[in-house]
Amino acid sequence: MTSQKEYLDKMAEMVVEMEDEEIGDLCREYLKEGYDPEEAIFNGLIKGMNEVGRLFEEEEYFISDLLICSDAMYNGIDVLKEKIESYGENNLATAVIGVVEGDTHDIGKNLVKLMLEVNGFKMIDLGKDVPCEKFVDEAIKNDAQFIMMSTLMTTTMANMKKVIDILNERNIRDQFIVMVGGGPVSESFAKDIGADAYSENANEAVKVAKSLIKNHEN
Repeated sequence: MTSQKEYLDKMAEMVVEMEDEEIGDLCREYLKEGYDPEEAIFNGLIKGMNEVGRLFEEEEYFISDLLICSDAMYNGIDVLKEKIESYGENNLATAVIGVVEGDTHDIGKNLVKLMLEVNGFKMIDLGKDVPCEKFVDEAIKNDAQFIMMSTLMTTTMANMKKVIDILNERNIRDQFIVMVGGGPVSESFAKDIGADAYSENANEAVKVAKSLIKNHEN
């Protein structure tokens, strides 16, 4: 019998090695052994994707490689999420999430979206290169509690502040919890632009969002 750790390591390896067609079968085998599907997402697939991100940053992988690795991760998730009871319940809160206008790097955003979905959030994905007004309009339209923005470019960070400025101009700033993240973003930047919170990675985003819900309710 293959151990859980062996399965998790193999999932991570298959993401890195771009084995997007075979990974589904491995995930099905994993589930048949009775192992935890949530553990597979966090400590298998996402672990592999984090390594892919490192390889990309070091210019060992290119955009085309990144896309195939991402396909592998999502193919595995499609198998595993069917066995996660909380997946799709979406009962904690609703969030609109997107990459700010001018930026098309969305892997980090996709990971945050995934992690929050698994943890019971309803995620409205606006995609990448999202106009500032759209964040606000979609948050209102979907009766969202959160507006979540990301960017990997210093040149587009100012658009995060523009979204908050729009909220203030419409006198609805206090209706939404604003979270920001991404490579060049920092906690001090988040504070300077008037955001409610900053998260360094997808795991932290879940913890921060859950704590903000509790504070918001109180």
